[in-house]
Amino acid sequence: MALLKGKGAMTGVNLIAKVYKNGRTHDGKTQYADVQVDARDSRGPEQTNLHLKSERYKTDDGKTGFNNGAPYSIGQLEEIVKAAGPNTEPILDKDGNEIGTLYGLKGNVMPASRGTGLVVNTKSVQASEFKIDSTTLDNQFASMRAAREAQEAARETQVDAPAQETEQAVAVEEPAVG
Repeated sequence: MALLKGKGAMTGVNLIAKVYKNGRTHDGKTQYADVQVDARDSRGPEQTNLHLKSERYKTDDGKTGFNNGAPYSIGQLEEIVKAAGPNTEPILDKDGNEIGTLYGLKGNVMPASRGTGLVVNTKSVQASEFKIDSTTLDNQFASMRAAREAQEAARETQVDAPAQETEQAVAVEEPAVG
């Protein structure tokens, strides 16, 4: 889940909403959407997980999966669609069939009142500063991967640093012969 800390960190965030056609509930009153911080937003580059909601679960075959969808009312979804305007891109499956839509928007986020994670305050949404295109999702994954690799490299550097300091300390403490 995205970590937005500090004063104003949850205000005016450039977002991407992934809305799948099959994400609507049976009664038609709720639509699930995977909303993410846009990697191009100033809060995006260091995030290892750009999703506003991300819950880990175990599948029947024992594998780990993630649920990134948060429920939005149809009215809230209409606000997201209106804010994005023409800044959309179809989501296609491997066969080229349209299975959903990607929306670019900007808004304030807040902790979810039900469940975990963050949700978009749809009363505050407006057009995104960034254009959504066919490379947007790939760029999101590349940004998360780069942030993860940078964190791992920083951890390895921290692990190596104490060992080097110890070696230097030992070298300094040896008595001089002569």
